Amino acid sequence: MPTVPLYYQSRIQPISDRPRFPAAAPHVVSKELSHWTTQFEAARVKQPYDAFLVLDVEATCLQGTGFDWPNEIIEWPVCLLRWKDRSSKGMASQLEVVDEFRSFVKPTWRPQLSEFCTKLTGITQSQVNLAPTFPKVLKMFARFLAQHGLIDPRNGRALQRICWCSDGPFDIRDFVVKQCFISKIPMPLWLRGDVLDVRSLVSGWVATRDPFDGQQARSRLTTAYHFRSLNIPQQLRVLSLGQFQGREHCGIDDTRNIARVLIELARRGIRLVPNTPINPNRRWVWMGRPGEVLEYYFN
Repeated sequence: MPTVPLYYQSRIQPISDRPRFPAAAPHVVSKELSHWTTQFEAARVKQPYDAFLVLDVEATCLQGTGFDWPNEIIEWPVCLLRWKDRSSKGMASQLEVVDEFRSFVKPTWRPQLSEFCTKLTGITQSQVNLAPTFPKVLKMFARFLAQHGLIDPRNGRALQRICWCSDGPFDIRDFVVKQCFISKIPMPLWLRGDVLDVRSLVSGWVATRDPFDGQQARSRLTTAYHFRSLNIPQQLRVLSLGQFQGREHCGIDDTRNIARVLIELARRGIRLVPNTPINPNRRWVWMGRPGEVLEYYFN
């Protein structure tokens, strides 16, 4: 069987936002230098997690179906981020992408992709036909984690504090839980636990930040006590990060852009911690015995 590319090594390093301090005589303390130093140090907050795994899966779909349909994962892309400047006390503000993993995934319940799915994700039938199944992809990804010292390869237990991140709660809460059921496997230990919903974090930050910074934006995005959910291109815009880079709904491109957002949130001194609970035993009405999709719900 032809080889399927598994992961890519990141060559792009985030651009540093550290200010260039003006030159000054040794005995003169520059007011401008003092100002910028104070601003930079203020952005450093205590960050309890050692590494961040940004995930944005792509899954099978039909036009008009929602998150209750038995979607099967067809792309597993992850960006691994670590701190560049974390102190012994956990103070940090500079994240960087240190590696990436990517694999297409072969669906088994309904292996034929819909035309709508291919147009949306850009993933072709030949790509998934040649790809490993989900259990095999998880084993390959576990080796990736072990190589980076994140988990114990013998039992899958975390060796460092890992925070899973995604755009919304859907990737792990819905797609991963459903896929584990369809594949008849338990959710791995290293996938369990709460996740950081980056969309919720950014949307909430926009809705509640200092009026001096964004009164007008806040009034547009909030209604009563609720705030509007911002998609990835909107998150990039409100954080002044420019345009989406790549193709939307391409899993690896979505993941890289979410990583850009996460790096900027860290730079602004926002504490990055999980904010969304995940229930690995969640059930849907179409679930029968483990691995069984009750077809009569879709006929």
